Amino acid sequence: MKIDWAAIGSVFGVSLVFTVGLVALFTLGINGLARREKAAAQGGSAGLAVTGAYVCFAACAAAVAYGIYLIVAKP
Repeated sequence: MKIDWAAIGSVFGVSLVFTVGLVALFTLGINGLARREKAAAQGGSAGLAVTGAYVCFAACAAAVAYGIYLIVAKP
């Protein structure tokens, strides 16, 4: 049995990058919603922050859906 260590390292690297990116995107969404709460407390509006938050959450949902599709799809 021969293990292709380069392929394992490549899969690990790509998985790590996408995981960190997805977590960062979700964090930006949470931050946008927090800005809305802060603006509401100060009597202002944070429409752009909320729109950005929803875009971040939609991108996260799309990435998760694509990952599930890749797992379930037959070759």
